[in-house]
Amino acid sequence: MNLANKIFNILSEKDFENLALQIFQYQYKEVKVYQQFCNLLKVNPTNVNSLNKIPFLPIQFFKSHQIIAENKKHKVVFSSSGTTGSILSKHYVHDLQLYKTGFTKTFNSFINSSKELTILALLPNYLEREGSSLVFMVNELIKQSNNINSGFYLNDLSSLIQKIEYLENNNRKTLLVGVSYALLDLIEIKKFKLKNTIIMETGGMKGRRKEMIKKELHKTLKDGFGVSSIYSEYGMTELLSQAYSYGDGLFNCPPWMRVITRDTEEAQSLILNKTGGINIIDLANIYSCSFIATQDLGKVNEDGSFEIMGRFDDSDIRGCNLMVQ
Repeated sequence: MNLANKIFNILSEKDFENLALQIFQYQYKEVKVYQQFCNLLKVNPTNVNSLNKIPFLPIQFFKSHQIIAENKKHKVVFSSSGTTGSILSKHYVHDLQLYKTGFTKTFNSFINSSKELTILALLPNYLEREGSSLVFMVNELIKQSNNINSGFYLNDLSSLIQKIEYLENNNRKTLLVGVSYALLDLIEIKKFKLKNTIIMETGGMKGRRKEMIKKELHKTLKDGFGVSSIYSEYGMTELLSQAYSYGDGLFNCPPWMRVITRDTEEAQSLILNKTGGINIIDLANIYSCSFIATQDLGKVNEDGSFEIMGRFDDSDIRGCNLMVQ
């Protein structure tokens, strides 16, 4: 069985660690940017025999380098959202089927089978540009729902309100997935009392509204939609996997993804049960880099669930300036 075929067959912590170590060896050999980074840290791959010895590539490398395995052609390039003139992260994806299989399994496991839901998407800022991995994912889930009522809404909030009310009145199980500022725009126009609809926010005011702390945002959305909890999705352009939260601020990963915290002063130093920088292992990202040091701050709990506390500046990831000039 080749490495890619093992990703969605992880049954134990041992399976995860074994596959992570195999993927590290593959990426060290095949992903030249990652190899150079490991060499600069003086990491000898033959000595990497446990997870805590694997180096994590600072996420900013996706802004300055093409991170893809040698001899693998990209099928699509996903890019991050950013302000005009800012440098965007680019994720060169070789195997779209890995992405589709991963997000479908994760969604069906954590949320519901996409075939049993009407999926409404309110992601205007993502639809206004090309290359969004989130739009690609939601579009695929909408297709899988095979439901005439599923679809994207750009700025036509009145049609969306009518659709939500129609689905509620007909007791249809519905998911409304939206970027935070657009969901707030919606409940300023209309207050709901929803019984059959899950509300899921994908984060971000995107410069359209004043930033809010998550607790305040969720309280406002719960009051506006008349629901008891707000689900959240945690993913990023540079990854192929996502984590989900049912509304308590605790995110859970699929079996092929792990979150670990690192000391914010020392990028390669891992810590437990304390707030630190978020490092992500995403084994589905096999043809790019599966070991990424993000700019998010958070805390990992004993059961593997994690919380996001905020972000820190570019300047705070030590070791990043080794190759990003």
